[in-house]
Amino acid sequence: MKRTRKLALTGLMAMGGMSLTACGGDVATDNARIDNPGPAVDAYTYASLQECKDKNEIPDAACDTADKNAKEDEKKAAKYDQQATCEEVYGPGQCVPRSQASGGGSFWGPLITGFVVGRMLDGGWGGRGMYRDWRDGGYYSASGGRVFTDYSTGRTRIGQNGFKSPDAMPPPKAMSRASVISRGGFGGRSASRSFGGSKGFGG
Repeated sequence: MKRTRKLALTGLMAMGGMSLTACGGDVATDNARIDNPGPAVDAYTYASLQECKDKNEIPDAACDTADKNAKEDEKKAAKYDQQATCEEVYGPGQCVPRSQASGGGSFWGPLITGFVVGRMLDGGWGGRGMYRDWRDGGYYSASGGRVFTDYSTGRTRIGQNGFKSPDAMPPPKAMSRASVISRGGFGGRSASRSFGGSKGFGG
């Protein structure tokens, strides 16, 4: 099996200059976009399939699966009625126009910034597309699981429920600015936890 003992953030995170430190310890609950992130597992983040394979940290098959899931996640991502509304969540230049597959009109959706891969508690590998939330600088899986750094070990972590398919959640409708504010914006899904709170940033 191709992996190393070192679990470190890739250049994707480093270039963003964002702190992912979790002050709460081992469970990825701080600022998660899902109500039940689940037990935290070690995670690897990559900007591309090639980077994943070049790093030689995890099996190539896990890279392939995560990349495939990320492409599917992008198709099912949050929908916004205006570019500006989308960019309030994901940042300037991070949203693209898309069309409804059923011919139901057009909308704006976020670009993925890469994908996150983790070893599950059952021994298998999970992987999903990853997005950056512009408002708090955090990185999240397509299902809303927050990627964070456990300050006590320096390891990148994510709650394992963040690897669940977005299909497990109701399909989001195109959101207006009002609904972004009321629902948190990330996928229009469960986002009851506060953004930018005292936990999850900087220790």
